[in-house]
Amino acid sequence: MGRYQVTCIVKRGDHYNPHERIEAIGQQGSWMMSEDSAIQRIESRSDSFFVSVQSRSAEVEVAVHRGRKYLKTHLDNYAPNNLLNLPECKGCKTIG
Repeated sequence: MGRYQVTCIVKRGDHYNPHERIEAIGQQGSWMMSEDSAIQRIESRSDSFFVSVQSRSAEVEVAVHRGRKYLKTHLDNYAPNNLLNLPECKGCKTIG
């Protein structure tokens, strides 16, 4: 099982709009994968992902809203928009 830190995202529309869908997650300057691929890897338990905020980790997990799966961070009572606060991915090689 691989464990990967997520440091960037790709979104449709306005980056900070919480109602826009995350298209991909990645690690700045390194790798990037589609949201669907990340969901499949989390659900199959082949990989896990986390976001680090001021030396604290928040696990990326799969949630469902109106029948659609999406990525979010585990509620850690620290920063509710851990994924949305990440910068846009640049210079990343798409995997999976």
